[in-house]
Amino acid sequence: MTIVVGFEGSANKIGVGIIQDGKVLSNPRRTYITPPGQGFMPSDTARHHRSCILDVLQEALEEAKIKPQDVDCVAYTKGPGMGAPLLSVAIVARTVAQLWKKPLLGVNHCIGHIEMGRLITGAENPSVLYVSGGNTQVIAYSERCYRIFGETIDIAVGNCLDRFARVLKISNDPSPGYNIEQMAKKGKKFVELPYTVKGMDVSFSGILSYIEDMSHKMLSSGECTPEDLCFSLQETLFSMLVEITERAMAHCGSQEVLIVGGVGCNVRLQEMMGVMCQERGAKLFATDERFCIDNGAMIAQAGWEMFRSGQVTNLQDSWITQRYRTDEVEVTWRD
Repeated sequence: MTIVVGFEGSANKIGVGIIQDGKVLSNPRRTYITPPGQGFMPSDTARHHRSCILDVLQEALEEAKIKPQDVDCVAYTKGPGMGAPLLSVAIVARTVAQLWKKPLLGVNHCIGHIEMGRLITGAENPSVLYVSGGNTQVIAYSERCYRIFGETIDIAVGNCLDRFARVLKISNDPSPGYNIEQMAKKGKKFVELPYTVKGMDVSFSGILSYIEDMSHKMLSSGECTPEDLCFSLQETLFSMLVEITERAMAHCGSQEVLIVGGVGCNVRLQEMMGVMCQERGAKLFATDERFCIDNGAMIAQAGWEMFRSGQVTNLQDSWITQRYRTDEVEVTWRD
């Protein structure tokens, strides 16, 4: 049996997960939360991660009921992500691997999401919609590579939602995207917003600029409510995502869709994708916030797959890469 410890800290979540042959033994995490109307700065986020990472590691070991000598490999997020948080977690993972005398593995954050989604849902070969605060991609596996069929050409969908939450001064606890989702459920009026799909790619910056500019006028005049704007923004963004996902499915001949990433636990996105899948006779796979939101277990699971296929990261190569693309990784663990 193979046990892998995974360290994740690419953004405002710090997590340590432990996987044993497809079973999640533990998966604690902490979230750095800022005041309403504010984002999180890399240096402050890294400071948060450093302050609690050893506590999270100890919690993970105790919950899994294992000791360091039981571990076979230590995995960490190599990228993509924010530089300072990534580096602070990578240093801890590298130090732990040396102290415990265990192999080290640098994992692509995006592939961690995909492999965790495949493990939890049982999806075999899905078209993947990866949506989070820092990434928006439509992905499918082919010939030892996760290939990107479409992506955002500017900002990620989660970043768009988060930045609009700052405009409305919506709380960041537990996350701005979650709070927008709850407000959107109360929206009654649809406000038409720019819809920007360019082939297989999407653009969100223009929508954000437009809604930022007009929201103050519409709210002050009573033309609509904050709930209406949250509802309209969600419907527009998610319609774009469903469109490019369906196009990728048609190209690949796929009958499965897997939604991963922090925005993937949005129930409305799952509903809209479910309708499209039902119309195509396809099947939708999605998870809840335990595994959609950044966590250590997803890094452990991808590390487990990589380690079992013979991969390890030499100490001199254990750096971070802020722009580490999904399609740069050779997938040695799939046929």
